[in-house]
Amino acid sequence: MEASEIHILSVGTALPGDPLDNAGLARHFGMDAIWEQWVDAFVGTRARHLSVDLSTRQLRSSLADLSTRAAARAMDAAGVGPGDIDVVVLGTATPDQLMPATVNVVADRLGIDGVPTYQLQSGCAGAFQALDVGRQMLRAGGLRTALVIGGELCSRHYDPGVDLAKLDSAELVNFVLFGDGAGAAVLSAEPASGTPVIRRVLNRLTGLNREPGQVVEWTGALDRDNADRAHIKEDYKAIEESVPAMSREIAAELLADLGWASTDVDYLLPPQLSGRMTQRIVEGLDMPVAEEITRVDTIANTGNAMPFFQLEQTLPQLVEGDRVLGISVESSKWLKAGFALEMA
Repeated sequence: MEASEIHILSVGTALPGDPLDNAGLARHFGMDAIWEQWVDAFVGTRARHLSVDLSTRQLRSSLADLSTRAAARAMDAAGVGPGDIDVVVLGTATPDQLMPATVNVVADRLGIDGVPTYQLQSGCAGAFQALDVGRQMLRAGGLRTALVIGGELCSRHYDPGVDLAKLDSAELVNFVLFGDGAGAAVLSAEPASGTPVIRRVLNRLTGLNREPGQVVEWTGALDRDNADRAHIKEDYKAIEESVPAMSREIAAELLADLGWASTDVDYLLPPQLSGRMTQRIVEGLDMPVAEEITRVDTIANTGNAMPFFQLEQTLPQLVEGDRVLGISVESSKWLKAGFALEMA
């Protein structure tokens, strides 16, 4: 029997280590105060949490570590154990290994076995894809509880010893924009009063004949020492131009599908590229009564973890009838993503 409504029972998150502010980042890379002030003024991200210790170059926590912590917190908050989970879905752009899939390592650590598991390889849209897969699996009937996870370990892709002054802007911007983290949610097909219902989830590729806005390379034996190939690069100009417009399109489509007006939205979870970009996006969305939930200024862009950090802050504030709109744009090949929640 198909389940009509899927509820979010709980959310949990995890961050590695202490926050690293812009002054600390500038000191490590030998950049002057002007660079630090530029990050504060034009990027608007004040701090981030990194799994890599920049001074020792040691990895202090893996994506599996962070995801396990976030998932355990979500499960504890929902009052469910390993035997209650019927499906596990992880969305990430930065898995620990190609194999085994990080989702299976996390399930093993949590004591979950004998259930379907899925790992979705995607950037900022991956958390929304994971949410959609978990929701659809429960709606199909036969399953009751889904564990949905999103997380990133961006810092393992950076060289702590690089000379930032020699990088072009397409590579330099990544050092100030991104942080590490993980988040998780427990979804239920069973009626649960006082929990939000997922009304819509949007996932759509819109990158036909468009150049990627961000590229992150795999490092294999044949290209590990290819100095001519940037490991990470980002077309930030294209992102600045496209993301605000795409965000407006996502919001308009979700509202139209649900028959909601912009004044019906009580909480807005906008894309979290950087402090300044998020501000621009929100101004263009024109949702006058919505409370904006932004975390990027204090934990940086954590990719697929970010929607869970936003939800973690939002859920305790919800009262009956409240409506929530979440929006994300993935610039890798230009994906639109979003969700709409309503408090039961």
